[in-house]
Amino acid sequence: MPATAIAAKPAAAAPKPLLDIATPTPPDIVIAQSIKPKHISQIAEAKLGLQPEEYEMHGPTKAKVRLSVLDRLKGTPSGKYVVVAGISPTPLGEGKSTTTVGLCQSLGAYLDRPVLTCIRQPSQGPTFGIKGGAAGGGYSQVIPMEEMNLHLTGDIHAITAANNLLAAAIDARMFHEAAQTDEALFRRLCPADKHGKRAFAPVMLRRLEKLGIAKTDPSELTPTEVSAFARLDLDPQSITWRRVMDVNDRFLRGITVGQGSEERGQERSTGFDIAVASEIMAVLALASDLSDMRERLGRMVVGNDKRGNPVTADDLGVGGALTVLMKDAIMPTLLQTLEGTPVLVHAGPFANIAHGNSSIVADQIGLKLVGKDGYVVTEAGFGSDIGMEKFMNIKCRASGLRPDAAVIVATVRALKMHGGGAPVVAGTPLPHEYLTEDVELVTKGCCNLARHVKNAVAYGVPVVVAINAFASDTEAELAAVKAAALEAGAFDAVVTRHHSLGGAGAVDLSRAVVAACERPSKFKFLYDLDLSIKEKIEAIARSYGAEGVSYSPEAEAQIAKYTRMGFDGLPICMAKTQYSFSHDAKLKGAPSGFVLPIRDVRASVGAGFIYPLVGSMMTMPGLPTRPGYYDIDIDPKSGRVMGLS
Repeated sequence: MPATAIAAKPAAAAPKPLLDIATPTPPDIVIAQSIKPKHISQIAEAKLGLQPEEYEMHGPTKAKVRLSVLDRLKGTPSGKYVVVAGISPTPLGEGKSTTTVGLCQSLGAYLDRPVLTCIRQPSQGPTFGIKGGAAGGGYSQVIPMEEMNLHLTGDIHAITAANNLLAAAIDARMFHEAAQTDEALFRRLCPADKHGKRAFAPVMLRRLEKLGIAKTDPSELTPTEVSAFARLDLDPQSITWRRVMDVNDRFLRGITVGQGSEERGQERSTGFDIAVASEIMAVLALASDLSDMRERLGRMVVGNDKRGNPVTADDLGVGGALTVLMKDAIMPTLLQTLEGTPVLVHAGPFANIAHGNSSIVADQIGLKLVGKDGYVVTEAGFGSDIGMEKFMNIKCRASGLRPDAAVIVATVRALKMHGGGAPVVAGTPLPHEYLTEDVELVTKGCCNLARHVKNAVAYGVPVVVAINAFASDTEAELAAVKAAALEAGAFDAVVTRHHSLGGAGAVDLSRAVVAACERPSKFKFLYDLDLSIKEKIEAIARSYGAEGVSYSPEAEAQIAKYTRMGFDGLPICMAKTQYSFSHDAKLKGAPSGFVLPIRDVRASVGAGFIYPLVGSMMTMPGLPTRPGYYDIDIDPKSGRVMGLS
């Protein structure tokens, strides 16, 4: 059925909201704290059918879901799989998380469909910085929003601890190798017990296998084998592993370590990334189970030796310890929406730095729990050019799952910006043109929406555009967006008001998504893995509108090195600004004819992708002049958090 026929159907009467709606819409935290969450056991058992032994309580409002549920439901048919992304956003965000939550509230509370929301855990970086949290907003939120936006069940802290343990292991190993002979290193790595017997730790057998040494008794190694085993001989200039923290701290982008008097002059330059950019976060999101996570953590490459060979976490002997730190983090956290529909919160990689999607295990669990008549709605970060592209080409490759439909969130506000409107700056009032009708400006900006739609349609998946309406939007402006979406090839385009009405404001959207999921999907990837690294980069660049790609000498050298090491068969994860299809955040709309500059290329071998750094993209954000933490405080009498958004 053509999209125009669907669009012509008369809209059903809007249902009465189940929530007590206040006008104007109160602040997010006021709404969230006005709803008493159901006991999480009700969500787990009554809504999802989990058995008591399949989840672990973390207080009355959240729980960890054990992966053992997948064993019980192995033969159960899976539900429909929907991915939500957006157009190129303003710094204020266009309500993608809010739309994801509102859609699920509508599917579950109004259409009575089994549904589960899968979203990422928010980073404290944007929570205390510019953007705020990621629990949704208005009457479409995940609760308790304070806990979701802060520590939750500690997964990001576990990632930070594991990442920095590996960083410490790297520097410690280089420190000890610099002062000891091969034989002395070997004696300390394999100390004799009280009977004089030496033994390899289990993780050491992995290095022996890598070296082709088929011996399990340390006393049997030859001097040459002792040297190969004991001395990693890391090249300090090759080390790519950096420390992380979950705070925007621009002054840690570049640091020098080894300045203490006891470090024997072993100084080197390094830096910090934000915790959600850690490869360990990507491993968590892309692992299929605990065993897979162990293997991925162990094969993470931290640099290479002076002969050019890759050095891994397992070479350092730390892969097992990293997994121990991450053993609870692999379980998704169960929460709920304001309207009592279930949510799995798991992983939290940024889409402009990493691959920007919640975990494979959460999606797998969700698809089995909702069954063949249900829906799992998962969110891909930022615009479809980064979050959705990586969902399709990285996450779907790793999981084997295929989406039944895609939702692209658009706003009149963002489209006016792409049409030539004044810059939108967080913390300052919106310029006049964003608050008054200007259909021409909206229409000019719809080129951005059209390219996002066409790129998504190219994956062979039906696309529904959710037009997230604001109070200042006019009917003529909304109609212009809808017309542009349909012309670009969207299956349907629907105006939504879930922020102000909850699930009741997304019923038309949920009906459109249900209809889209009934269409046969002809899913396909953007590129084949057997292409070279450059060919894959250039295929993605063309989808941005670029006419070519330029590579710095550093990027050329890294591509040659990774190809020589055999990593060229991995998919590509572009680290790029979310504010433009190009490398330049100031290039709005749908720019074309530009050359995409690749500054550097890094490898996340454990996670399973190569990530080029585009232009000046940073892996550690900075705080603005007026960060969000100014508004955040606590009521000492009640203990309630105030000011989160």
